[in-house]
This record gives sequence, C-alpha cells and structure tokens, in this order.
Amino acid sequence: MDHLLPLVDAIVSQTERRVFKGEKVPAQEKVVSLYEPHTDIIVKDRRQVQYGHKLNLVQGKSRLILDLVIEEGNPADSDQFIPMMERQKEIYGRVPRQTSGDGGYACRANLEKAKAMGISDVAFNKKRGLEVEEMTKSQYVYKTLFRFRAGIEAGISWLKRCFGLSRCHCKGSERFDSHCWLSVVCYNLVILARHPAPS
Repeated sequence: MDHLLPLVDAIVSQTERRVFKGEKVPAQEKVVSLYEPHTDIIVKDRRQVQYGHKLNLVQGKSRLILDLVIEEGNPADSDQFIPMMERQKEIYGRVPRQTSGDGGYACRANLEKAKAMGISDVAFNKKRGLEVEEMTKSQYVYKTLFRFRAGIEAGISWLKRCFGLSRCHCKGSERFDSHCWLSVVCYNLVILARHPAPS
C-alpha cells in the first residue's frame, strides 16, 4: 500500500490536469503503469506510442555488442550520438575510426563534433541535408558503412527474437536493466562461440 497509494495519487492528479483542466502533462511527470512505474512513453515520428525504455547499442566489426545504454525518458536520438562516442573513448581509450549510425542521429552538429573527435568517416543511413562527401571520404566508404548499418539492424532483430530483448517480464527498474544486459551478454557469447578457433 505504501508503494501503490502515491502512484494512484499521481495518476488521479495527472488525469484531473489532463481531462478536466485541459493541461498538457509532460511525459516525465506521467505514471503509465502502477506495477512498473519506471516505464517511459516512447514516441517515434508519427508511429504508434510505445511503452518501455529506449536503448542505445554500439556494435563492432566483430558483430559483438560493445556498449549498451538504457535511456531514461524519451530523449531525441540526435542528442545521444556524441555521448555514445564519448563512452567509446572512455571504455576503449579511443574513438572508432569509422562509424555508421541510424538516421535519427543525423544532424550537422553531430557530424562536426564527431569529426572534431577524430572519427574520419561518419555515415548516417539518412542524410538529412548532409552530403556523402562531408560524411565520408568516398561514395564507396559510405555504401560500405551503410551496408554495415543494415547488418546491425539484423543483429538487433536477432536480439529481440532470440535473446528476449523485445519484452521484459521482470519486475522493477534494476531487474529490467539486468534483463537487457543479460540479453546482450548471451548474444555476445553466441557470436564468440560461432567464431572459428585460431589455427
């Protein structure tokens, strides 16, 4: 009761504000689940509203998942690109030489900051007003990185279908985080197991 009553009060309050007073309640103030109050509202473009958490993944040439960040709220994808590259530098001691990212990360500011960090080729799968020559040294490099990005999408799909990343049945924020990390660890173990042993 100590846990549920404050959440019920919050739901009653947000309903009064939204329905009776016509107020637009900010997403971070909304409670969308009594049982999983950490759940965020995720809106992507004009697609249907979803509930859960945004994840940012970094995959290397080896196909291993090198990093995972579970976001709070519904931050814009474009705001997460440079922090993810900074995490790569923090974890591995350097930024990647080349990177390929989702179209949501694409913007001139991200391209300029990534180049200033020392990343030589930055390919976004949607150009959003950027020229290929600005992003990469050649059309060939852009297409190669573009295809690599398509491979990452296949890996994400595999994570969802075979490693349980599409839905978490665990209760609580900490268990949700653990579930996501365990999915990634199991995925990486399978990738390593399939890698041919050195001769």
